[in-house]
Amino acid sequence: MQPPNYDSLSPAAPSSIVGTSLEAHIMAGMRGSPGATGEFATLLNSISLAVRLIHTRVRAAGLAGMLGYTGETNVQGEKVQKLDAFANDVLCTVLERGGRCAMVASEELDQARVLSETGKYIVCFDPLDGSSNIDVNISIGTIFCILRAHNVGGRLIEGALQSGEKILAAGYVVYGSATTLFLSTGNGVQGFTLDPGVGEFFLSHPDVKCPSRGNTYSINEGNFGRWDDRVRRWNAWIKGEDKARGLPYGHRYVGSLVADAHRTLMKGGIFAYPADSKSPRGKLRLLYEANPMAYLFEQAGGRATNGVDRILSIEPKGLHERTPLVLGSTDDVLAFQEFMTGKR
Repeated sequence: MQPPNYDSLSPAAPSSIVGTSLEAHIMAGMRGSPGATGEFATLLNSISLAVRLIHTRVRAAGLAGMLGYTGETNVQGEKVQKLDAFANDVLCTVLERGGRCAMVASEELDQARVLSETGKYIVCFDPLDGSSNIDVNISIGTIFCILRAHNVGGRLIEGALQSGEKILAAGYVVYGSATTLFLSTGNGVQGFTLDPGVGEFFLSHPDVKCPSRGNTYSINEGNFGRWDDRVRRWNAWIKGEDKARGLPYGHRYVGSLVADAHRTLMKGGIFAYPADSKSPRGKLRLLYEANPMAYLFEQAGGRATNGVDRILSIEPKGLHERTPLVLGSTDDVLAFQEFMTGKR
């Protein structure tokens, strides 16, 4: 018999009511998990606190002198925005003080950082996704997932290099017209909206389901000249006229993964960032971008692949490993895979 999963929060009835606070939702889940110690709930509350702090600085970035670059370049070779650095520092500090996080892996850190030798969890995150959109007031966000830390004799032996199948919880935050947090602890996806007047997230989107098919596609058409023939044929197909199949699809592309993925999760369709001649291994990072999003989409009934293989089944080989990413409605992702595998 399988042992109880103390890291999974049960979807207790009180937490499914619109207007329930995120803290109450987390506590209801803890009470529904026999043997739960409260450490996982404390970790989730720490992440909630961190994103609320980031929200306040994002809202006032132009007034607080937080726009523009720091003058530094991260391990990805990308210019670091001031808000990137701030968000990363907030998450690391809050998680360290919470005492439940053993290690963090971040886009802004060259190596994984140990926070506590006694912590039980590892948090992987992109502290502020969509950096290029910060200065022009387009939606940006935070992406994260939680893994179990394997600790033997006081040493972390497995670290962050775990497949997405081992994720305990994942979520993303969109700092847009409203600040929303979408979270899954293995029992579906719940969406929460921040009420800035009281500084708390409240349940606004219970039991989110991604439609099995949509009518929009999201891809950077500027990369057309770098795609291989399979992607070009899919691109021509989805833009072609075929009323029987509901084609053509409309095109929507923001350039922030959280914004494009959020729209796709809610309304259906497909988001694709395939490999190309400039980024033959893909551009998005597996551990803290692709895996959390893939987990959420699968929890909501959607699908996520690298074009051929399931994202969550990929065994990571490096902290900042990149991957192609295709996610969205099951029917739409399967159609993309058929082009990639030569079935169309």
